[in-house]
Amino acid sequence: MNRHCQYLSLVVMLLCSMTITADQKTQPADYYRSLWDSVHFSPTINSATNEQCLSCHQEIINRKVRAISPAGVKSESALAWYQTLTTYNGSQETFHRRHLVTLLAKKLMNMKCTTCHQGENPREEAVIPPDTANRHFTLRKSVNPEVCLMCHGAFPDYKRMGLPSHWNTARDAFQNNCLLCHNGVRTHRHQVNFLNPEAIEASGKENSDVCFGCHGGRQWYRISYPYPRHSWPGMARETPEWAKDRPTESNSRFQIKQRKISNK
Repeated sequence: MNRHCQYLSLVVMLLCSMTITADQKTQPADYYRSLWDSVHFSPTINSATNEQCLSCHQEIINRKVRAISPAGVKSESALAWYQTLTTYNGSQETFHRRHLVTLLAKKLMNMKCTTCHQGENPREEAVIPPDTANRHFTLRKSVNPEVCLMCHGAFPDYKRMGLPSHWNTARDAFQNNCLLCHNGVRTHRHQVNFLNPEAIEASGKENSDVCFGCHGGRQWYRISYPYPRHSWPGMARETPEWAKDRPTESNSRFQIKQRKISNK
């Protein structure tokens, strides 16, 4: 009987929370109304802006790196892994800031909150603390790791590219210049909506660490990403064996929407 009463009380509370008066419309939404807001679900999230996301999650951008780690190491005297290439300037930054607001992010990227986060369905979350009856639920926000892999995969199989060894050891033989070969091979690249293609191409001509930074230099994974094999001028008609299972277009979610040009 007690369980039945608890259930009815919960239903009443939910119904009350859904009733919005004229005065309440001007007030900040409560947690549960925010949690179930349509912006967290498809299709609304597909057009959500950073401003919409950060109106509730601003702390993601405001958060700063610890001045001193729990072990007593000062951040200003330590070199973070993402600072090891010449393309990164400035002090250490948090994960989200490195992808959204740093100089490198603004110059080479066009990342949005929704590039990685495609909503979070509370129905799929485990109770806290979890128990054995909820093993099939996720315990954290879900992000498809393939999105990360696109920029943080391992350096590709160098043998496929005709290199004598990994770029770490072969770069000097190629004047440390990725474009020495890629000026004529796979020239249709970076055409996705979370990057700034023109800026990447221009920066790559000045510094090959710009290229290597995403293609193995800031590696998170042991495998490389199987990039779509877009056609390019002068591309051989025959597809290599290793590329026969590759798609020929990027995922539709990441394709750049081209404006229709009228012939009139």
